[in-house]
Amino acid sequence: MQYNQLGNTDIFVSKLCFGSLPLGPLQKNIALKDGVAVIEKAIELGVNFIDTADLYGTYPYIKEVLKTHKDLVVATKSYAYDTETAKQTLERALHQTGREYIDIFLLHEQEGPLTLKGHREALEYFIAKKHDGIIRAVGISTHHVTAVKAAALMKEIDVIHPILNYKGLGIVDGSRQEMEQAIKLAYECGKGIYIMKALGGGHLITDIQQAFRYILDFPYAHSIAVGMQRVEEVCANISFFESGTIPNNLQSALESYERKLFIHDWCVGCGKCVDRCSQNALRIDSDGKAYVLHEKCLLCGYCGSVCDHLAIKVI
Repeated sequence: MQYNQLGNTDIFVSKLCFGSLPLGPLQKNIALKDGVAVIEKAIELGVNFIDTADLYGTYPYIKEVLKTHKDLVVATKSYAYDTETAKQTLERALHQTGREYIDIFLLHEQEGPLTLKGHREALEYFIAKKHDGIIRAVGISTHHVTAVKAAALMKEIDVIHPILNYKGLGIVDGSRQEMEQAIKLAYECGKGIYIMKALGGGHLITDIQQAFRYILDFPYAHSIAVGMQRVEEVCANISFFESGTIPNNLQSALESYERKLFIHDWCVGCGKCVDRCSQNALRIDSDGKAYVLHEKCLLCGYCGSVCDHLAIKVI
């Protein structure tokens, strides 16, 4: 496994980052011992970096893993916008992971300069905690080109977690080429870059080798976060990251496993999920029920977090 220094930070991360979202309640909701086993397989094969978020509900898996793998690099994210919400989300991360520090703390889903300005108070809190040694690096996650450009020029931002894949799926405000240029700028400004959605939220699984080849050839990323929920996925992904190939049996296993966003018939049509979806992948039909445009859906499951009736799942 290749390891890289994450920009100008003192953090060294594996080229493959374990994306923990699929383990938790927004997606597969895997039993604790089974989810821990998947993460531990990745660590056994060389991964030292895991991505999570306050929203994901995956801290319990990470807490269990940290008992025996204390040097695991943990990146988390929150929607904090002021001192109080920042304090709450940091304390929750520390308590629920059982750790005294967090390696990387990001402002979640930033859209551009105005969003960054609106979350400035939270950012200042995280920066203060970085000076106290409780956070090692601060930054943002984003699907927006404009946010990458803005963060690239902010000296207080250490790490950027942007979306990028060979088809440009999920980029909200520009093309793949524009995102590539924005990330290049950030990389050259010394920001740590770890990419999200290299497989387009699962849409590119059937083109996994092309998708991985593109993202591994992209020269301006220190790590790539890939969501994983099964040992076969871990083994296949690590195989490609290390050798450029995936054994046929693992390739077949990946292609046979199709995930989708499912909306139960008890949906009341409140529209909260429609408002929540940054990809405009959800609509309300003539019967007053939510439905999904699967070609737009990135399977993030964030819509499920605002559904009061638990009608939405990634399955």
